[in-house]
Amino acid sequence: MLQITDLSARVAGRLLIDHASLTIPSGTKAGLVGRNGAGKSTLFRVITGDLAAETGSVSFPKNTRLGQVAQEAPGTSESLIEIVLKADTERLALLEEAETASDPTRIADIHTRLADIAAHSAEARASAILSGLGFDMAAQARPASSFSGGWRMRVALAAVLFSRPDLLLLDEPTNYLDLEGTLWLENFVSRYPHTVIVISHDRDVLNNAINSIVHLDQKKLVFYRGDYDQFERQRAEKLELLQKSIAKQEAQKKHMEAFVERFRAKASKARQAQSRLKALEKMKPLQAIVEENVTPFTFPAPEKQAASPIIRMENVSVGYQPGQPILKNLNLRIDTEDRIALLGQNGNGKSTFAKLLAERLKEETGTITRAPGLKIAFFAQHQIDDLRPAESAVQHLRRLMPEAPEAKVRSKVAQMGLPTMKMDTAADKLSGGEKARLLMGLATLDAPNLLILDEPTNHLDIEARESLVHAMNDYPGAVILISHDRHMVEATMDRLWIVGDGTVSRYDGDLDDYKKLILSGSRSGGGAGAVLGADDAVETQVPQPQASKADQRRLAAERRETLKPLKKKISQLEIQISRLQKTIGDFDQKLADPALYTKEPAKAADLNKQRADAVKTLESCEEDWLALTEEHDSAMAAE
Repeated sequence: MLQITDLSARVAGRLLIDHASLTIPSGTKAGLVGRNGAGKSTLFRVITGDLAAETGSVSFPKNTRLGQVAQEAPGTSESLIEIVLKADTERLALLEEAETASDPTRIADIHTRLADIAAHSAEARASAILSGLGFDMAAQARPASSFSGGWRMRVALAAVLFSRPDLLLLDEPTNYLDLEGTLWLENFVSRYPHTVIVISHDRDVLNNAINSIVHLDQKKLVFYRGDYDQFERQRAEKLELLQKSIAKQEAQKKHMEAFVERFRAKASKARQAQSRLKALEKMKPLQAIVEENVTPFTFPAPEKQAASPIIRMENVSVGYQPGQPILKNLNLRIDTEDRIALLGQNGNGKSTFAKLLAERLKEETGTITRAPGLKIAFFAQHQIDDLRPAESAVQHLRRLMPEAPEAKVRSKVAQMGLPTMKMDTAADKLSGGEKARLLMGLATLDAPNLLILDEPTNHLDIEARESLVHAMNDYPGAVILISHDRHMVEATMDRLWIVGDGTVSRYDGDLDDYKKLILSGSRSGGGAGAVLGADDAVETQVPQPQASKADQRRLAAERRETLKPLKKKISQLEIQISRLQKTIGDFDQKLADPALYTKEPAKAADLNKQRADAVKTLESCEEDWLALTEEHDSAMAAE
């Protein structure tokens, strides 16, 4: 059990936790949530003893082993498996003592304890954890110094998970993981046999891996049973009840004040008036919970819609060194309103593909055709380091709008979500979330047709992530998304492409299917790229064992050519269905206004009729799409 009593903590003179108390039962999987800057990481530092509390105490049972990810990633010449094995210091000490011990009783005790902690399976467990976090057997044998900082942080995470502490503290562990690693970690934490507290802004992690929420809000700690969705419901109910109580108290107070004012001077009522006056003085006012509003993200709509396909690739390969392609055999198209999530482990080429789309990399072979006038916005998390540290948001934007009046520049900065007080703050003084907003605003300033987002959520809290989800859904152009946030992918994307095994291919399942695939270990080559969509699987089959490679290529080409009109019709229907769904959503939004039915009843009737027609057309399109898809799949299977 973790017991926090009357705790106060201050950092750089700022009080972040004020006389807060909390009890977390043993075995709890708790998500620690709160707005960025609320003091979540500070609480971890107090729990571990790295920061002294101003008041109060933190206590847990004697001999409780605490574990958290090291702040510095290992960069030694030791192999990854050696680093992880060394994290279990008790096992290491017992093995060393077993080499020199001479007392038979002590030797027996050592071997008994080694058996108790399953020392015989240590290497297999360490390897399984590293594998889950994206390291194949060859990588596990390589020295840590040969990996980049992000991959080393995975090793640090693997080490603390392997050590199996009684109280495991994880501070934003998914920030350096891909979606595959996040899915594995989510499963690991949910099965972990001891107490876990995880700071996370990933809604799916907080829904699937934990069983309680600790909310750090207004310098206090509040414990909620259940996952994040349940917490949101409970908190909403609590806020509603509090608002009603405040209104009731205010009404009671006004009534008492009116009575005192009316009868204070009357001798017959003086005693009652004095009694109410004393009651007023004793009445403790209820404090309303101040909800910080999140400034919404906004992406400007394209000034002119580009013709589909906006990008077409034919036999394209790309890499960083001539003759050494990272990705090859790319035969893909992106249409005007496509919403595509790129799946696959880090290192498989997702960012490389994104750079190719954004013209940050040039194709080595093949042909890329882009629609005339196509505008592309590209946001990548590492670009935060490219901001000019001494320049403010206004100065950054001024470079792109040299002729614009000051008021317009500041208006644009405000639209990015930066408050007035931060507009003239140097970039290196902005928070991670504020830098991300600035970068997204700069990238989308020209109203792009295609928006490419490479891990946009790392510095955003849950509320800001939800705002970004709404902005992406409102944006009328095409979106390519790389993200470890499963909720964001499911809430915004329509199609899934897998980057792996040196190429990019369509995945016909959903994220639940993909999660099962990841957790089943059905990945070859250390990545999920071995999984192909139905079309890809058929195209890679050999029609006749005796056919030459030239014949195989010719037959595959003929098959693709025959099915091309059918695939085009399916694609056109998918675009039409997407547009109709958006149109129906627009109708629903207008019809939700009660004033419409009283002020403009004729217009309301017309909108209802238009909506009904759109629903009917949508149903027809969906039936046609289903029939054509079945026809396409049958034709592929027949081959």
